[in-house]
Amino acid sequence: MTPPPGHDRRLVVWLSLAQLITWGSVFYTFALLMEPVERELGLTRAQSSLAFSLALLAEGVFSYPVGRWIDRGHERAVMTGGSLLVIAGLLLHAQVRSATGFYAVWVLLGAALAATLYTPVFAVVTRRFPGDFRRAIITLTFLGGLASSVFIPLSAWLISTLGWRHALLALAAIHLLVCVPVHFVCLRGAPPPTPTQHREGHSPSVLLRSAPFLLIGVFVVGMMAITAAIPPHLISLLRESGLPEAWVIALPATIGVMQVLARLLLFFFEHRFDLHLANRLIPLLMPLALGTLIAGATSPAGGLLFVLLYGMGNGMLTIVKGTAVAQYVNRQHVASLNGALGLPQAVARAIAPLALGVLWNPQVGYRWGLALLLVAGIVAALALVLAQRRSLLPT
Repeated sequence: MTPPPGHDRRLVVWLSLAQLITWGSVFYTFALLMEPVERELGLTRAQSSLAFSLALLAEGVFSYPVGRWIDRGHERAVMTGGSLLVIAGLLLHAQVRSATGFYAVWVLLGAALAATLYTPVFAVVTRRFPGDFRRAIITLTFLGGLASSVFIPLSAWLISTLGWRHALLALAAIHLLVCVPVHFVCLRGAPPPTPTQHREGHSPSVLLRSAPFLLIGVFVVGMMAITAAIPPHLISLLRESGLPEAWVIALPATIGVMQVLARLLLFFFEHRFDLHLANRLIPLLMPLALGTLIAGATSPAGGLLFVLLYGMGNGMLTIVKGTAVAQYVNRQHVASLNGALGLPQAVARAIAPLALGVLWNPQVGYRWGLALLLVAGIVAALALVLAQRRSLLPT
């Protein structure tokens, strides 16, 4: 038997560069734009935050049609068009003069993200490299994970040097010079669409109702609730635990390092252990991390244990979530199926931080909210195990 063909490393590196730019210049730059936009447009923090929520909702709404277009062989048009839409959004953002315009721009940028971030590019490499898509996805997430490290300081420098409006023009120019050519040139020769009836089984409409897909949906949404709820509350949570302030600031900053380290370990060592066993074990890191917080991360050692479990779990979960549908449901319609999970994930991402805040009270702090997230994490991990057992593909 011959080993399955590997992925095109050059293509994946170029696509990773486009991911780094898109994540960094849009997703992470929003936080840097909030204060200057609030000052100039007279917005409150709640009003400015609404723009990002609208972007996430728009991304979720457009994920399914984007996935359908990719499954039909239009990946080059989708991702090139998405990059052009990002450019249009950034250029329009530089001209915003009202809250209404601000919201409209971020709805547009949310739609553009649906065509340019992880979900579409994961589908692209899965369709192109069915024998080695997982390693291609690990590479994409490793480089994409550096987006905040690169663009938070870069965007901050552009805003302080040029002002926020001209900084947006500079970011649009980066997309025009890099992302558009990458997607237009590198995504030529897309695999043709697969006929609806294929030997693996079913049409997308049938697969959307299948037990493995629904179980993966529970897994993905449950884990999204955890990873969305924890970051905005983590500083307050660590302060409540009584940790010294230096540790309160240092521990969250270490999570990104742990995520990158986890993806590196997965890239170099995953061939040494059973892939499906790893998929069962990785999600358990999140409930263990939450258990550490509930038990009380009152010492630096306890805080470091949480960071290790949460950071490494979150880093590897991106790969597990991005590959689960292709591994246990269907590969021919992976873009459509992953796209269908976009809106439920967007809802979980919007509601979970709010729910954790609502469940906080002065007597017990975050304990009840963390307990609810712990239950969600256990249910999500079990759902993936059941999806493996009900898999429509050989494992």
